Amino acid sequence: MKPTSSVLLLTTAFYAFYDLHRPAYHAYAVARLPPEEAMLSVSQLFDLVASNWIVITTKPKPSAWAWEEHTRAVARRSGRALTPAENTALLHDELRLSVERIATVTGAEPATVTALLAASRRSKKCRPSATRSENPAYRSA
Repeated sequence: MKPTSSVLLLTTAFYAFYDLHRPAYHAYAVARLPPEEAMLSVSQLFDLVASNWIVITTKPKPSAWAWEEHTRAVARRSGRALTPAENTALLHDELRLSVERIATVTGAEPATVTALLAASRRSKKCRPSATRSENPAYRSA
């Protein structure tokens, strides 16, 4: 393969990755950050991905690498990191992504996404109310 063919292939692969992942990455960032912060965070992420694209393409799951960087940056900007189960629930329940789409975006296996959704739902069921006054069982009639 000629060097120009390799460069063209890498460039095309990057733009395909960008087109596939950017909408979900941006929606996730907007769900956690003010719109301007979200746009800046996603732009910086894809600058990082583009700068490291050759190395990233050698990884077994480039999407997992990029997702980890993205969630780390959003956590830094928001002041709170979410657990993998919380991230998965946000993607599924709030952003309405399918299990298959979440797997593509995060680099996880669909079975892992399903398990994380189940863990998130169990966690929500087991979480007690913040205060007695917020719990309907304790409200006076």
